[in-house]
Amino acid sequence: MTTVLVVDDQFLIRAGLAGLLRAAPGIEVVGEACDGAEAVALAAETTPEVILMDIRMPGMNGIEATERILAQAADPTPRILVLTTFDLDEYVYGALRAGACGFLLKDSGPERLLAAVAAVGGGDALFAPSITRRLVEAYARQTASEQPIALEALTRREREVLKLIARGLSNLEIADRLYISEATVKTHFNRTMTKLDLGSRAQAVVVAYESGLVTPGG
Repeated sequence: MTTVLVVDDQFLIRAGLAGLLRAAPGIEVVGEACDGAEAVALAAETTPEVILMDIRMPGMNGIEATERILAQAADPTPRILVLTTFDLDEYVYGALRAGACGFLLKDSGPERLLAAVAAVGGGDALFAPSITRRLVEAYARQTASEQPIALEALTRREREVLKLIARGLSNLEIADRLYISEATVKTHFNRTMTKLDLGSRAQAVVVAYESGLVTPGG
């Protein structure tokens, strides 16, 4: 049973999401929050496995709520799935940096929502490669003049794996591309995460662009 907390400031959207999830087998909705502050409180009280987090809310927004929830949560930390109206919403980038595991458009159908909850609850990141690239590239164009992030701690192979992850390839696709096993890909990526002090695949994608390892449109 996957426990879920639903966060959205619009009552009809929140009620609709919660109702859909309650009707699905294997999912238990443990709470509904109308803003970020209530989300932080309910997350601490109910310890959900997955949180559907709206971004634009009055008061504390979804980015700040994500940061606070993950900072105070004990292991295993909740998996936060960001809900957004626009696939290029600049706020989504901030949520990824805060530690969100993925994002879902609010106009996605019921099947997509349930699949997203299942994927995130199972430990996967939810990022359609094309949308992820567009999102990060759009931000990268705005921050191209900032000081790049250093990747000197990474080996050549770790850089190769990180670059392919940033291009939207799965572990299996990377293994095929580099002629190594999928387990070896995971090992390289886990070492990269440790060396760069990253908490999610999403943050690794962001770092790859910010560091210049992958360039927008490249």
